[in-house]
Formats: sequence, structure tokens, C-alpha cells
Amino acid sequence: MTASLDTTNCPVPLWLPGGHLQTVYGALWAPYHHLRFVRQRVDTPDGDFIDFDWASPGLYPNKSADNTTIKPDPQLAHTAARRWMQDSDFNSLPQQSETQAVVLFHGLEGSSKSHYAQSLAQHFRARGWVVVVAHFRGCSGFSNRLARAYYSGDTADIAFMLKTVKARLPKANWHAIGASLGGNALLKYLGEHPSDSRWLNAAAAVSVPLDLAACGQHLSSSFFGRYLYSRYFLKTMKQKVFAKARRFPGLTDPLRINRLKTLREFDDLYTAPMHGYRNALHYWTEAASKPALATIEVPTLVLNARNDPFVPSASLPNSRDGSKHVLLHQPADGGHMGFVSGTFPGHTSWLPKRISGFFNTGF
Repeated sequence: MTASLDTTNCPVPLWLPGGHLQTVYGALWAPYHHLRFVRQRVDTPDGDFIDFDWASPGLYPNKSADNTTIKPDPQLAHTAARRWMQDSDFNSLPQQSETQAVVLFHGLEGSSKSHYAQSLAQHFRARGWVVVVAHFRGCSGFSNRLARAYYSGDTADIAFMLKTVKARLPKANWHAIGASLGGNALLKYLGEHPSDSRWLNAAAAVSVPLDLAACGQHLSSSFFGRYLYSRYFLKTMKQKVFAKARRFPGLTDPLRINRLKTLREFDDLYTAPMHGYRNALHYWTEAASKPALATIEVPTLVLNARNDPFVPSASLPNSRDGSKHVLLHQPADGGHMGFVSGTFPGHTSWLPKRISGFFNTGF
């Protein structure tokens, strides 16, 4: 059997036309509630660390499980977390078998501060769910320890993150959400490890660059991709590589990094060779999640707006590309991680409601 296809539109308002405006407005100006987290740092088997930001009923960012007031950690002031998790905090989390929980994997250069992460976390936390934002290496506001970073096909880290949260709440009904790059890595993991992921109740992936080669080329060659979006991402990506070059002499050529103009050039010079690929095209081809859709066994929503300025509509999957467990929702509007709706100034509640509806019904 093949995947199902849903073309029901996102009710984007008339005052917000076009994928570019929907993307930029959603990221920069659409209002949303701001949620504070409690942070857990977990060492990885290769000597690095991953930061998890937790929000849950019974877990408070300004006091401990025994109701003792805790001052915010100044080291976390630049993040969405206010303090570090204590052992007693985990004991205060809901432990019942009916507990609903969700882990979120952010997009390129994202974090728990990202507008979509905040909107999704607020929605599910307000409904009594345990929410965890799992940060890719170097994205939690702190440099990771190793020369390597994170990348679109990092299924090993996805597996480690899922294993970590499941171990903390083994009885919970776990769900997973991936945004953009995080969605690609999540889908690739689900398709490549179907038997290992059956414990998940459901998953959702939003604004996913499933065909990385098509998306990477588009972002590197189109006008807005090259001069707006690539510049935005490369600003922080370059800074991180400069910092790594100081810590690991000979890692890369800072002068060449400084001259980079496109994501393809960045992936050619750093991402691909650092993570075992020959070049950007080899990386994009091998790390793409589109081929993995056919073997997914977890109920999975794959949501992509057809006017996403990062993802050419021609590269989107059709029903023949996915298994019977996959629902492809491809509304005409929404932009990239935008999905703004309502009267001015709008809101970002459509996306979490759409995902929540899928988690509850499978549709």
C-alpha cells in the first residue's frame, strides 16, 4: 500500500501572501507564547554532549521539585532554559502509562528558542504533555566538544536522543516531531530503523527538505536562497566553524570559510568532509530522507507547504514514495515553518493543532 495524500490548505490570511512573506513573518514577527525550560546535559558515547530542554506538568523553571526557589543560572541566560535538571526533577515527571510525551528535533541552526519550537512546546505542555526539545550538537547555545557538528542525515544522534528520553520515561506514550533538517534526520531514522522505532506512537515532520540535492541547489542558486536565506544561516554557521578552527588547528581554512557565499560551498568545505562524505552532492544524496519514506512503520505525518521557498514543490514526494503508515500533507500555503493564520497580527497555532490532530486520530 502507498502513502495517503492530503491537500487541505492551511488558512493563511490574505494579508500574508506568498511563501517568502509567510516564512519570514512567521519566523520574526508572528506572536507566540514564550516558554522556559529546565535543561539536562547528557554525555554521548564519543565524548561529546547533547542538551535536552524539558517542560512538563510538575516541572518548574524557577523552583525545584520540593518547592524550593531556584535562581536562574546566568550561564543559561542566552537560552530558553533557566536552570539545570536535578535528579529529583525526573521523579516529579508524570510516570503513568497514560502519560503523553513528545520530543522535538529542531531545524538548521535552531534551538528551543526557535519560534516553531516555542509554539509547539507551548501547545503540548498546556495540554498536560511532557515536552523535550533535543538540541543537535552545538545548537543549545554552547559549543560542542568535538570537531564534528551536526548534519541532515545524523540518524545515530537521533537514535541516541530517542533512547535517552525513553529511558527517562519508559512508560510514556512517546511521539516525535522533526522540523526542517530535524525532520529529515528523523524520517531517515524511522525508515532505516523501522523495527527499532515501533515504540513511538506517532511522528510528524514539517517543512522537510526530503530531496536534499534539490533543496540545497535551490537555496544556493535562487536569488532569495542565495542572498537572503543562505546569508542568514551562514552567519552563525561560519562563526561556529571559526571557533572550531581555533580549537582544532588545521581543521579547515578560515579564509576559505569566510569567503563562502552559499550553503553548497559550506557543505563542500566543511559539512561533507567532516562527516564522512566526499562533497556536498554526495552528502545531499546519501543523507536525503525521501528514499526512507517507503519503509516507515510508525504512523507519520509529513507536512510540506507547496510554496516553501526552501523546498521546490517538484521535489516533494507523492503517494508512491511512502509506506501505508505515511500521510503526506501538502497545503498550497504556509511557507517554511511559517503556517501563520488568523487576523492581523496572526498566530502560529495552526501547526501544533494539525500535528496534535494527527497524533490523536492518525489523520
